[in-house]
Amino acid sequence: MTVLHPPDVHAGAAALLPGPEPLSLIDRGGGTGDIAPSVLLDLHRHLVRGRRYNLQATALTKQGRLAVYPSTTGQEACQAGAVLALEERDWIFPTYRDTLALLVRGLDPVEVLTLLRGDWHSGYDPREHRVAPLCTPLATQAPHAVGLARAAALRGEDLVALAFIGDGGTSEGDFHEAVNFAAVYRVPVVFLVQNNGYAISVPLHKQTAAPSLAHKAVGYGVPGVLVDGNDAVAVHQAVRAAADRARAGGGPTLIEAVTYRLDAHTNADDATRYREAAEVEHWQGRDPVDRLEAHLRECGLLTEEAVARAGREAEELAAQLRSRLADDPAVDPMSLFEHVYARPTPQLLEQRAALAAELADVEEAR
Repeated sequence: MTVLHPPDVHAGAAALLPGPEPLSLIDRGGGTGDIAPSVLLDLHRHLVRGRRYNLQATALTKQGRLAVYPSTTGQEACQAGAVLALEERDWIFPTYRDTLALLVRGLDPVEVLTLLRGDWHSGYDPREHRVAPLCTPLATQAPHAVGLARAAALRGEDLVALAFIGDGGTSEGDFHEAVNFAAVYRVPVVFLVQNNGYAISVPLHKQTAAPSLAHKAVGYGVPGVLVDGNDAVAVHQAVRAAADRARAGGGPTLIEAVTYRLDAHTNADDATRYREAAEVEHWQGRDPVDRLEAHLRECGLLTEEAVARAGREAEELAAQLRSRLADDPAVDPMSLFEHVYARPTPQLLEQRAALAAELADVEEAR
C-alpha cells in the first residue's frame, strides 16, 4: 500500500512558513532574476492593457452595457504575472474578478465579459482555452481545480492547475477542503490568494487572526509563500517556482499576494463607506503599472517606443470593447435551461414549461 506524506514533512513546520516580509524584487535591488527580457516587456504590455481594460469595462457598466463589473485596477500584477508564469497546457480557475487573467491568456475580451453582461453561461469554451468559467460563489473553484489536476495526474498528464482565490475566499470551507485534499495527495495545484485587503467591506483583520494568509499553509503541510502582489516580477517568479515544484511532483503551494483593490468591490459598491481616502492614496503610490514601468526603464529594457506601442494597443482594445458591446445581446430566455444538466431533472423540465407558458401569455397579450 502506498503511504502518502505531506510535502516536506521531514523538514519540519519551519520550512513551510513564509518569510517575514513579502517577496519583492523591483523595489529592493532584486533585479529581474532569470526572467527573459521579452517576458518582462510582455508583463508591462499586459499591465498597461489591463489598466485600460478595467477603465473601459467600468465605464460600460455606467452605460448599462454590463450588468456588473468587479474591477481589477491595482491587482493587474497578480493576474498578469501569474498567468505568464504558466505553460499553455496548464489550467486556470478564476474568480469573477480575474477577467484580466483571461485576457492575458489570450481569450476574446468580449467573450471574457459575456457572463458579466448577463448573456449565456460563460462566453468562451473552457476546454479550448483551459480556463474554467468565471466563478461567482466564493472559493468553489478551488475544489474544481484540485479535482481536475488530480484526475490529470492519474491519467499521467503533465499539467498544473492555478486557482485564483480572494482573501474572503480563504474563510470558506471549500478553500479548506481543496488545500487539504491537494496536500494529502500532492496534487499539482498552485493556490494564489489575492489579498486585496477587503472581502467586499470586511477588512482582513475581521476575517482571520493569522499572521498572514500564507501562514495557513503550514496547517495543511504545504509551503506558504508571501509575495508583494503589486510587484509583477515577484509574482511571476513565485508562481513559476510553485508551478515547477508542482510539475515535479512536489505538490501544492499556497501563495498570498499582498495587493490592493483601488476601485470599489463592484460598480454597485460604495467603498468610501468603509475605507479612508488616505489608505487608497497610500496604495496608489504602489501602483503596479507605474512600479514595473519605472523598474524596466531603470534597467534599460523599456524604450519610449515600447511605452507608446503598449498605449496604442490599450486604446485599440478599449475601442474594440466600446464597438462590440454597443448593442444589447440577443438573448433567448429559454436558453437558461440549456447545459444545466446532461439529462434535465423533472424540476428543471417543470420550470422550463412554466417559463414557456408565461412567455406565451406575454406574446398573446401583445
